[in-house]
Parts: sequence; structure tokens; C-alpha cells
Amino acid sequence: MGNIALTDAKLTRTDAERPREAQTFQQQVKGGVAFVLRYSTVFVFIFMIIISTLLSPVFLSERNIFNLLRQVSGLGIVSMGMLLVILTGGIDLSVGSIAALGSVLVATFLKDMPLLPAVVLSLGAGLLMGAFSGFLVANRNMAPFVATLALMTVARGLAFMISKGSPVITENQTLTDFGSAYWLRIPLPVFVMFGFVLITLLVQRFTAFGRIVMAIGSNESAVRLAGIRVGFYKFAVYCISGILCVVAGLISTSRTGVGSPIVGNGMELDAIAAVVIGGASLSGGRGNAINTLLGVLILGMIGNIMNLMNIPGYPQQVIQGLIIVVAVLLQGAQARRAR
Repeated sequence: MGNIALTDAKLTRTDAERPREAQTFQQQVKGGVAFVLRYSTVFVFIFMIIISTLLSPVFLSERNIFNLLRQVSGLGIVSMGMLLVILTGGIDLSVGSIAALGSVLVATFLKDMPLLPAVVLSLGAGLLMGAFSGFLVANRNMAPFVATLALMTVARGLAFMISKGSPVITENQTLTDFGSAYWLRIPLPVFVMFGFVLITLLVQRFTAFGRIVMAIGSNESAVRLAGIRVGFYKFAVYCISGILCVVAGLISTSRTGVGSPIVGNGMELDAIAAVVIGGASLSGGRGNAINTLLGVLILGMIGNIMNLMNIPGYPQQVIQGLIIVVAVLLQGAQARRAR
């Protein structure tokens, strides 16, 4: 009888422990899923590196990696400005057109003046372009999509008018040397891109400006009720975006020695895609510079590996679109888990 009682006690304990073990297992699974969703951009980035390496042994060569980084440097800079705009719940469709305007302006200015004044004037033009859309969004409450769509047309038209529809060749050796120069065996435009990524990251994490920009995207009404001038911060992010677009245009001119009015065609979509793939929410309030940089590199790898495999450019757009869809679905899953 005693043995039977002991056996029954053991069975009772075992039966009681099973639900507890199942619950622990479920919690572990949920924790793993949450971890994957949180760092989904990193996992996609690693996956892309593995796939690219398997498809082409040339991919990880030093020459190809630096070519890839140089090619995406302009997009990386533009994406930092786009990130700040999207964090406020806005959108900027004019980035490619402003980059083209900056490219044409610096090449045109260099015909009559030294490099430094030409660069400063071009950056000033980018600031004015950003201020235009920022004024419409912040002061006139115009929808960001409409305001920047109008500016996209205006800036591209100005680029064609100034260049008379033809590329503007620049013979400024300092500018062209910058586009092709290396430091520590790394192309100089890559340092510029990483510099702006670092600045954006520091602004986001350690300044009141960055925290307020994210708060506006999360809950604009609460920020407004706190007495913060929401309009000023919205205006500021569009101005910053305009300046960064011109920097991207200058890098394009330095690489090619030509100011072209067709620079940046489709760049607005690539920048939005990079920010979204990086995990930022299009409704604002969520996103960071490092993940956006990973989004830029993922897009760059798609084009790079297809070029190495001699695949036409059209499938690149299909794959890019599919990656965006997957990124948005992952964001939705993460948001549901957060709730």
C-alpha cells in the first residue's frame, strides 16, 4: 500500500509539472519569436550576405565590397534625412529631384567660382527646397505627400532648366579627386555616409531634438499639449532632408565629374524602402539610423549580386518590392506583439 501511495504521489507531481513545463516552453518560443522580430533587419542582412556569397565568390572581395559601399553612399545619406522625416509621421518624395538640382548647381557654379562657394551655395539651395516643403507641411498643414510631390516636380524642372536638359561637365580636379579618392583603402564618399549615419544616431539617442522628433511621430497631440512647438521640428526635419539630398548630389558629381538633371531618378522610393526595411514605421515614432543603414545595404546587395550574375535590372525591382512587403509584415507582427 505504501508503494502504491508513493507511486500515486509521483504521478500527481508529474501531472502538475507538465502544464508548467508546457507554459515555460511556450514562453521560450514567444521570447524567441519576439527576438527574431525585433532584430529582423539584422537577420535579413545576414541572410543576404550568405546568399550573395553562395551565388558569387567575388561578392566578398575587397574591391566589390568597396564598390558596393561607394555606390550606396548617396542613398545612405539621403535615407538619413528621410528617416527623420518619417519619424515625424511625414514623407519626402522630393529627395531625388533635390539631389539632381544640387548636382547640376554645383557643376554650374564651378564654372564661375571656386569649389567652397559653389558647395555652400548648392547646400543653401537644398536648404531652401527643404524649407519650402517644411513650410507647407508645418505652417499650412498641407499633407506631406502633396507638398513634397509638388516640390519633386519643381526641383526636377529647375534642374532641367539650369542644365538646359544636358549634363553639365565640371573640370574641378579637387571635386573629382574626392569622388575617386581613398583613405585607409576606403573610398572617401563612404566615410561621408558613415559620418552622417553616426550624426543621425547621436542626434536620435542623445539630444532633445531627436527625442522630440520621435515623440511627434508617436503622439503629436501629446507633444503639442506639452507646449512644444511641433511646427518648428517638422520644418527642421524637411530642411535637414533638403541639405542631405544636395550632399548626395555633390557626391554623384564628384564620382562622375558631371552634374546631371537625371540624378536621383527613383531615389525617393529607394530611400523610403531602405527606411521601411530598416524597421521604421511609416506612421512615425519608430526607427533608427543603424537599421536604416542596413536597409540601404540590403538594397545595394540586391543590385550588386544581380550585376555580378549578369541579371537584368528589372527583377531587382520585383525582389525589392517583395522585401518591402516582408518588412512591413514583420513590423505588423511586432506591433501586435507589443500590444
